[in-house]
This record gives sequence, structure tokens and C-alpha cells, in this order.
Amino acid sequence: MSWLDIFVINAAYPAAFISKAEVREWPLIGWLAAKNETVFLRRGSRGHARIVNAEIASLLGRGRQVALFPEGTTTDGSQVHPFHAALLQPAIEAGAPIQPLALCYRLPDGRFTRAPAYDGDVSLLDCLKAIVAEREIVARIHVLPQLATTELPDRKRLSQRARDAIVERIANC
Repeated sequence: MSWLDIFVINAAYPAAFISKAEVREWPLIGWLAAKNETVFLRRGSRGHARIVNAEIASLLGRGRQVALFPEGTTTDGSQVHPFHAALLQPAIEAGAPIQPLALCYRLPDGRFTRAPAYDGDVSLLDCLKAIVAEREIVARIHVLPQLATTELPDRKRLSQRARDAIVERIANC
């Protein structure tokens, strides 16, 4: 949903993240992401995806948790796009489980808020203004059952199972 997702998830479950390469150039956020061992992906480049998979494998090999957003884009949080499965391959090869998380942003009274949404034509500054304009935003992370890559070593099926679990949880968030 937002660049904020990384900070929310990392606060509860420290991990290296996969992010679009452009984020590296963002003031402060790019610097913080790089300090957290973020792997920056040039979208649309199959050759670069192989390099990124090698970096993910290296992080996993060092015992580091790696988090990615398999939609490959942001939304307003009311829907879940199809998942891209290619970046799950290093977890399969390492025998590391996939841990789906469902993240929801709500107001204190439980109503949905799109204030953190960084989608469409929303600029980073507009997104920051929307977040600051809310008196309080509650971020909820729902940890869903792990998916064993040893039992299901097919990245497309794994990504679909993860997506299905997340969609079900988001509906009741």
C-alpha cells in the first residue's frame, strides 16, 4: 500500500527488503533502506532479476530474513493485485518457508483509511501530508500460516497460496 509498509513490518519483524531501484534515490528513505540491506530491483529487467535472486540467496544464506511485496506495486489497500512469483525462487532453493503477512491501516474506530496509500498519481509529499493529517493511524500486521517451500517447491503455486491467504485475511481486517 505504501512506503510506510516497510517501516511498519520492519519494526515488528526486522528483515532486508526488496524495493524498486528508484527508492534508493529518495531523500532519507533511500538512505535508510540502503542501511537496512535493501535489495534494489530494476523493474522490467529479467537479467537484473537474476542478480537480485542471487542477492536474496546470499541474505538467506547468512540467516537474514528477506521481505518482499509480490504485487510489485502499491494500491490503496482495498484490493490485492496478482502476485509475481520470480523472487520466491531463492527461498525455495534454500528450503526457507514463506511467511505471508497481511497489513491493514485503520483509524482508531476501525474504519479503513487510505491516508498511507502511495498509489496512482499520489506523490511522496502528498502521501506524507495525508499521513500527518490523520490524528492517529493504526497499522495491523496479521501473521498468516507459513508455507513450506519443501512441501510445495513451485513458486507460482506458493505465490497463489500466499495471495489467497492474504486476500482472505484482508477481507476481515
